[in-house]
Amino acid sequence: MFNISLKDNYVMQFDEPLSIFDITLKISDSLARNACCALVNGQPKDLRTILSNDCKLEILTFNDELGRAAFHHTTAHILAQAVKRLFPDVKLAIGPKTADGFYYDFDGQFSLEDLDLIEAEMKKIVKEALPIDYFELDRQKALELMKNEPYKIELINNLPIDAKISFYRQGEFTDLCAGPHIMNTKFVKALKLTSIAGAYWHGDEKNKMLTRIYGTSFTKAADLNDYLEKIEEAKKRDHRKLGRELDLFTILDEAPGMPFFLPNGQTLKNILIDYWRKIHKANGYKEISTPMILSKDLWIRSGHWEHYKNNMYTTIIDEQDFAIKPMNCPGGILVYKTQLHSYKDLPLRLGELGIVHRHEKSGTLHGLMRARCFTQDDAHIFMTPEQIKSEIKNVIDLIDEVYSLFGFKYHIELSTRPKDSMGSDEQWEEATVALKSALIEKNLAFKINEGDGAFYGPKIDFHLEDSLSRTWQCGTIQLDFQLPEKFALEYIGADNEKHCPIMIHRVIFGSIERFIGILIEHYGGRFPVWLAPIQVKILPISEKFNSYAQNIFNTLEKNAIRTQIDIRAEKIGYKIREASLQKIPYLIIIGEKEVNTNQISVRSHHNFTTTVDEFIKNILHLQ
Repeated sequence: MFNISLKDNYVMQFDEPLSIFDITLKISDSLARNACCALVNGQPKDLRTILSNDCKLEILTFNDELGRAAFHHTTAHILAQAVKRLFPDVKLAIGPKTADGFYYDFDGQFSLEDLDLIEAEMKKIVKEALPIDYFELDRQKALELMKNEPYKIELINNLPIDAKISFYRQGEFTDLCAGPHIMNTKFVKALKLTSIAGAYWHGDEKNKMLTRIYGTSFTKAADLNDYLEKIEEAKKRDHRKLGRELDLFTILDEAPGMPFFLPNGQTLKNILIDYWRKIHKANGYKEISTPMILSKDLWIRSGHWEHYKNNMYTTIIDEQDFAIKPMNCPGGILVYKTQLHSYKDLPLRLGELGIVHRHEKSGTLHGLMRARCFTQDDAHIFMTPEQIKSEIKNVIDLIDEVYSLFGFKYHIELSTRPKDSMGSDEQWEEATVALKSALIEKNLAFKINEGDGAFYGPKIDFHLEDSLSRTWQCGTIQLDFQLPEKFALEYIGADNEKHCPIMIHRVIFGSIERFIGILIEHYGGRFPVWLAPIQVKILPISEKFNSYAQNIFNTLEKNAIRTQIDIRAEKIGYKIREASLQKIPYLIIIGEKEVNTNQISVRSHHNFTTTVDEFIKNILHLQ
């Protein structure tokens, strides 16, 4: 007899071994229909897994992240099966899940028209209701089974010698895979292939270019339709498209991956920077600026040369090696070292809007979202061990204040020690406990990402949710015991002895450029009044009203309201359409009636007539 403890602490007893699926049937027929995989003592498992010992069991559905991953990964296998049916000579590479679907890489050529054929074949496989079976083979038999699939052979040969080599079979199709997968192809009620792209094997430009087919799938057709509508809306909101249309930024061949901000975009950027400076001054930060190019010796000392040099741009000055900074922290540390500090000086909060450069691969560049040059809104906080928790809480509050202003919901993830890291087990444990305790004391829910921390310390990441329910990782809080030691940082304690401070690295926007890209898509280019690069556009109906319009323009400008005036000899309908496409919050129409009554007609979410003074008062209230 063994006991199964369920999520609600209910315990079930069984006399003989049973599969998780059979146990799920005993709990609820409905749950069995919707189950995708399970957690057994916290580890993801197939529903086919046989249980025979006491354990904790959590059944996962499509509504759970891991359950959804199993569902999407199964659909990737359905994609591969359809491709092999239609194009038998194509070779299989890999097919993992993505954030909102899946992809599969193939060694073969496909057209966009082929996607329709493949998708139709996938739907046939779903209707065939093929049971999905799991089995294991020893290395020799595994290699024999995959003898016609060179990429699978390579994957098998790269497995540890004692690794379990597992496969999944559905109908005539078998794939090398660790799982987990759902029980039957019939549960994939709705699917769509969304795009096709090139991808290097293992992401290495030295390897062969494969064809990557992307797709998504759902348990209900209605959910797929909702998703596709969001995709279409996302295309309309694409920050690269709106960036051109609204004259915000451009990226030119002369500087790949390095954005040029146009006047409207620079205005938007300056508004964010001014806001950043205001809230940081109010929260006790001192702003600094450090050089963009620093010696190789500094980067070796910080550990970045060992861990990050492939992403760094280097140069030689006076026969010495230098690197353009990919992050600001070593510069902030050097600023700390310029003075002797007492415990009474701490915490010392140093903020920097530093321009950094990172050598991203050309295939990963994506407008402002993934660039080679961007502005990090960094801050580095130097503190005593006793101040760690309170400083983390202060940063959490500051991040919450900023994201709330923009209307963002967010979730939090705590990332722990990676394999490639510096420092002792004791330091990592102390740092991780400090971050975790601060989150718990703030009553904030968080997910743990094992092994995803920075090489010098654990971190808290803030993932924003935009108006299309997409998530973006922006803010981060990283606790660092390592760099202060590497740079021999000191402060004089209350005991009059020298001590090494603890350091927090933190950003809120993350990259100001990327944050602007997120805001463009979040608002669809229709920025709130306080953030809009142009808040008001004045449109006289004809040139005889230009003088009155110019006086209004001058008055608004004196009140620091960002205003444009259009006195071109164009029809008013054309001017209004053009200004509407620029997504300007307020259009002021000036004609004979307005001149005679000394008022203005305003077009916005609703149209109204008012005086200039009242209009100014209303806009300043929104600033």
